[in-house]
Amino acid sequence: MQRITVTLDDELVEAIDRVIVNRGYQNRSEAVRDLTRAGIGRFADEDGDKCNNRAAGAVSRDSVAALVYVYDHETRELAKRLTVASHDHHDLAVATLHVHLDHRSCMEVAVLRGPTDELRHVADHITAERGVRHGRLTLIPVRIQSEDHRHGSHRHRHEHVHVRQAG
Repeated sequence: MQRITVTLDDELVEAIDRVIVNRGYQNRSEAVRDLTRAGIGRFADEDGDKCNNRAAGAVSRDSVAALVYVYDHETRELAKRLTVASHDHHDLAVATLHVHLDHRSCMEVAVLRGPTDELRHVADHITAERGVRHGRLTLIPVRIQSEDHRHGSHRHRHEHVHVRQAG
């Protein structure tokens, strides 16, 4: 771990101190580390994975993700289009939670796993549908590995998802 010195204006320090109180951090260092990780993650989400250039022969990076979106279920054919989109990308889908918010609005949380660029593509496709009012994709970089395991006398192979560190 390294110690760094950063100069911040008073308003920013006050905002950090409010985060510390609201989130229950023990000190500024913990809060600044978490805020920095969140900022790095946000920039990675916005900029895309710079290492993910298949044309240049790079290996695709994997992620697990939560795609949260709210839509008007009365929009013509929207529920059907969203279901088709989900089925078209069934290889990326882990689970979906559907919540009725009011008489017209539904929220879905889709848990996805796979190549980051494909997850972004699915999210962009779904959130661009007419009738989808809000949408946000949260990506967590991972390394997916197929591993052998032994449980007693039973031996099997399955995938493990290892979370990569931010940065």
